[in-house]
Amino acid sequence: MEPIRNFDQLTSHLRSLNKRKRVAVVCAKDANTEYAINRALEEGIADFLMVGDAEVMERFPSLKDYPGRVESIHTSDPDEAARLAVDIVRKGKADILMKGIINTDNLLHAILDKEHGLLPRGKVLTHLAVMQIPTYHKLLFFSDAAVIPRPSLQQRIEMIGYAIRTCRHFGIAQPRIALIHCTEKVSAKFPHSLDYVNIVELAEAGEFGDVIIDGPLDVKTACEKTSGDIKGIASPIGGEADVLIFPNIESANSFYKAVSLFAHADMAGLLQGPTCPVVLPSRSDSGLSKYYSLAMACLTSMEQPDE
Repeated sequence: MEPIRNFDQLTSHLRSLNKRKRVAVVCAKDANTEYAINRALEEGIADFLMVGDAEVMERFPSLKDYPGRVESIHTSDPDEAARLAVDIVRKGKADILMKGIINTDNLLHAILDKEHGLLPRGKVLTHLAVMQIPTYHKLLFFSDAAVIPRPSLQQRIEMIGYAIRTCRHFGIAQPRIALIHCTEKVSAKFPHSLDYVNIVELAEAGEFGDVIIDGPLDVKTACEKTSGDIKGIASPIGGEADVLIFPNIESANSFYKAVSLFAHADMAGLLQGPTCPVVLPSRSDSGLSKYYSLAMACLTSMEQPDE
């Protein structure tokens, strides 16, 4: 499989697989979610089960153009909608869970329920995003901009594992993973930089399989070879990072917002850790961003490709 380098290629690849995924959408009430659902139906990559107020379906007349592809389950209570959708996924009646206009905490409460939720015991819940930046020559993954405030060493290891598996789905045979810091120096003043040393050692010992992991690096040296050459940094990443692992949620979220605003990057993202892909967009995300997140979920719900 050739690497998927942009979102158009992602859609084309999914169409070529000709395997529709079933998506349970919780409280779809807005035009941007409607756009994402319509686009996925038009591309032939997914079918939908709308869980929430059935009257909302009357606001989406275009969905009636796909008979048999869209069903609905009525409940006027958002918390009940979240529980129903999670139960549907647990029973294998849907492959993907998607958030509509419901408070994130309410949906997470259902996902994280110890008896009836979707997060297996011992798994780490985190967020992995991918962006298409006009000035970068391939898709760029990064974590965690939404869930874990200050990852521990073990959480970082899990985050990297999730990112590697997702990269494999995107056809990236040897992911290049940069551990991001404001400098390339290790210092006890920044405990995460000490974690980076341990992670690089694990990678060199083969713990993560066929990957390249290096850090600490700043974003420029991770994504631009010239910057590394000027600084005299000989990193195996070589300015070709596929994944950026940020030290904390503040830096990752600031990167997310800044690049989307000033560089006009297109964005997608998923929760990692649950038993199915969870599309958890911000209520303000564009319809296109929600569609790309859906497409990413459809891809990662396929069987894991051979490494």
